[in-house]
Amino acid sequence: MKKPVQNPREVAEIVAIQALSFVAGDPERLGLFLAETGIGPETLRSAAGDPNFLISVLDFVLRDDATVKAFANVSQLHPTNIAAARQVLGDPHWERDVP
Repeated sequence: MKKPVQNPREVAEIVAIQALSFVAGDPERLGLFLAETGIGPETLRSAAGDPNFLISVLDFVLRDDATVKAFANVSQLHPTNIAAARQVLGDPHWERDVP
């Protein structure tokens, strides 16, 4: 059995990756995101390892109420949890290796 994730940074990264999957699941939404970020579809997977890219994913989701609500519904998260994940990713004090 996997150990539950308790590090806020890891949780925030998981939320951002879920958000990326959500964005990628809708061709129109994905097209807007790719156009906004300048990233090509072929580099999405490698970009997902970059914390700044994950921040941009959450920024994209959070900027539109309908998108936030749709992602919150799909991910079964409260919108404030999504915003909190964005805050954690942008805070340099939440390093990956903090226990």
